[in-house]
Parts: sequence; C-alpha cells; structure tokens
Amino acid sequence: MKRSVDDVAEKVERGEACVVTAEEMVEIVEDIGAERAAKEVDVVTCATFGPMCSSGVFLNFGHSDPPIKMVRVWLNDVEAYAGLAAVDAFLGATQPSEDRGIEYGGAHVIHELASGEEVILRAEGAGTDCYPRESVETVITIDDLNQAFLTNPRNCYGRYVAATNSSEETLYTYMGKLLPEYGNVMYCGAGCLNPLANDPDMRLIGVGTRVWVAGAEGYVIGEGTQHDPVGGMPTLMIRADLKEVDPRYLRPVVIEGYGVSLALGVGIALPVVDVKAAKDAGVSDADIEIPVIDYGLPRRDRPVVERVTYEELKSGKVEIRGKEVKTGSLSSYAMALEIAELLKELVEDGEFVPNEPVARLPRNVSPSPMPERPPHLPRVADVMTRDVITATEDEDLEDVARRMITAEVNHIPVVDEEGRVVGIVTSWDMAAAIAEGKKELSDVMTRDVITIGPEASVEEAAKKMDEHNISCLPVVENGNRLVGIITRGDITEALRRRRR
Repeated sequence: MKRSVDDVAEKVERGEACVVTAEEMVEIVEDIGAERAAKEVDVVTCATFGPMCSSGVFLNFGHSDPPIKMVRVWLNDVEAYAGLAAVDAFLGATQPSEDRGIEYGGAHVIHELASGEEVILRAEGAGTDCYPRESVETVITIDDLNQAFLTNPRNCYGRYVAATNSSEETLYTYMGKLLPEYGNVMYCGAGCLNPLANDPDMRLIGVGTRVWVAGAEGYVIGEGTQHDPVGGMPTLMIRADLKEVDPRYLRPVVIEGYGVSLALGVGIALPVVDVKAAKDAGVSDADIEIPVIDYGLPRRDRPVVERVTYEELKSGKVEIRGKEVKTGSLSSYAMALEIAELLKELVEDGEFVPNEPVARLPRNVSPSPMPERPPHLPRVADVMTRDVITATEDEDLEDVARRMITAEVNHIPVVDEEGRVVGIVTSWDMAAAIAEGKKELSDVMTRDVITIGPEASVEEAAKKMDEHNISCLPVVENGNRLVGIITRGDITEALRRRRR
C-alpha cells in the first residue's frame, strides 16, 4: 500500500480523511497492525509543548522621523540584537532583562507582544548623515510592527536526554532543579506525541513542511541547530507570524536558578503514505529510549548512568544505580495532547492540510563540539595517530596481547561493529590479567573511557590526561566513533617541535 502526500491532501480537502492523534495511533497499530492501519488512517497529528530556549522573533519597527539607524535596542529593558538593517532587530527568548535579571526576559516580551500589550522600545542610533537621529523611546504594540516573525533556530527535538545529579550539591540547570545524590530525574518532551519521534527518518517532515506554531500556521525552514539524527536527536528550525499566534500556547517560563525560556506549542500533521509511515506513527512511549545523563560532573561529555523509556519516566519513578528515583517533566503532556486534538479538528475540517516538503533534512550528521585551542597551539587532529590498532570485546585476551606487542603500542581501544568506542585496554591491564589467568578481553577492559574530539587543543588533551591520571585518549566524533588516538608522548613531541 502506497500513496502520495497529494493523495492524502486531496482527501483532507474533500473532508473524507480519517484523522487520529499520535496517541490514538499507538493503540490502533497495536490492535490491527501497521499494514491495516495504513489503509484505514490518513493523517496522524503530533504535538509537543515545553521550554524551547532556542526561540526568538525578528521585528521591524518602521522608520522614525527623523530616521535612526539602531545600533542598540531594548524592549522593556531586554536587549535585542540590532546588527541588521536600520530598524530591524532579533529578540531572543532567553535574553535577560537588564534591570530584573533572569526573572524577566525576551520570552516575556514576546508573550506580551503576542497578547497585544504595550512594550517600551528604546534605541540608540549611529548618527549618520542618512540616519541622523541618535536615540528614540516610544511605546509600541504588535499592531505597530511591520513584521514580527517567530524564527526559532532549534525546536522540537525528536527526543531529549533526561538529567540527574550524582554530586552532593543541588544543581540549577536548563533541565530544572536537580537534587543531590541522584535525588530526582528531570526530562523533556511529549514522547509518543513528539513529531520527529513519529517520523524518525524525516521522510515526511522537511523544508517547507506546514507546522502549527502556537495557533499560527508556520513552516519548517531547515534543520535545527545541533541537529543530531545520528545520535537520535533531530531538531527543526521553524518560522511563524507572531501576529497570528494564540498566547495560550506561547508562554514565558523562568527556570529556577538558570534563566528565562519560552514554552511553546508545536504540532505537525503527518500523512500516512505507506506501511512504514503507519508503523513509525504508532511508536509508543515504551519504544522510545533515552539516556539519563549525570549533570553532577562539570564536563561537556557527561556520563550516561542509565537508559530509560518515556513510559518509565511518565510513571513518576525510575531506577538509577539500584535506587528508586522520582521523575519530573519540564514539558506538559496535557498541553501537547490538547494541541494534537485541536490540530486533528483543523485537519478534519480541511483547515490544515499536510503538504510535501520541498527538500529533505540532513540525516547522516551529528554536531561537533566547540574547539578549545589557543591560536598558538596545535589541534589534537594535527598530532594524533589515525591508523589505530583496535579490538572488539569478544576477542581472546592473548590474541589482543599479541597484537599489542607486534604493533608496539601500549593502548588498544575496544570498539563495537560500528566503530564506536566501548572500552580501552592498556599493556598494564594485559599483564595483570594474564598473571591472574583471565581469558576474555571484556573481563579486563576499562568501560568508562575518557575521550576527546579532534578539534580540541593538545593543551586540553594534556589537561584531561592529568585530571584522570591516564596516558592516552581515544579521539572520537560523530556519535563516539573512533578516528584516532593521542598519547602523552604525542603531545610532548608536538610541543618540542613547536619550541624549535
């Protein structure tokens, strides 16, 4: 069974489409199977509602008299970016107020504009011949703006990590308040309702896909920043007209001890074009696994302490290191379901029609970390060994020891079938293991491997080695895939050559 998006759209326009929410689709696929569901269901509505920090709005204020070229702009004392044309600015949702700090910020201003409230615009000008005015202060509403376009760089993760805290202190993070010693687990997202969870290969969601954004009709304009389909965390960049939104579905939130964010409702209607689309849209909370990350360690690459499902998270408790831990959500499943139901009605009435994207979103990508290298120091990629001797954890210990001696190396990374680092073994580990009569590599390898990216500086690599009292680092990128190895000797030689 296969049909086009246009076939589904025509059925919607005729008022003949069978439309269900993603939550309902889970039960349908479980009851009658994906093949039959593909024949009976035409559209599945998905939605999410929660803090989406990477959001903001492009504003055009119109020209004053005499005209001004704005170089700094504030809205209710929240600074917007003015490095655009003369009277254009971008207001970020997380920008804090200059007089009220993190208790008030860009998200509040965006909500007030959407609600029709008055906002104080204050700006400083460059004072040029064609823009002689040097300052302006006036009261505006959204009706005074020529354009007010929500343009959100990163929204709608297909899934998101859960957060916990192993340290002895309470942490205040973008995931909320994390209690000490694994005191709680916080998570985000609507699970089985998440749009990208229902289209994991991004066959139906792409550039130009119609999106319901806080009550307004918007569009996907590209992949979101930090788009990570390889790691199972794709995102969307979306746009909608702020003048058309319903402020009920666009709300400022203050995350305690962290800052301001914008809670946003987003919905997408997925056309069921084939059996795979039906099966994907039938994903359940029990099918969606996410890692629980330990935020107690102040590192970029924080350890995974457990893997759980949305079903477990929504139950109110999960098990972490043998301890029952309460869970909490930053997102509202009730609001997400409300949006999915509302979108269902709009599709049934022919007011929201699924459409074919004009281009696909990238699928085989993963974000790179920020390089940390002073300009005078070489990168890890410049000095690392690229032709790495590796092993797999099911190998015999003596075979790996023989390979280590032949290659004259002291460290061998252990990788899985996709080349991802799952462990490491050293010559000291090998000698001790053989003396103890151990046979399997899996019995002696270190599983909690400290790694580094190729764009990091050798100074950062040396610092990591000192902190963890180790003499080498596997070099990884794109989902922990091994691309090289760097040793303390490599760093010493690189710095020696640089001093010459």
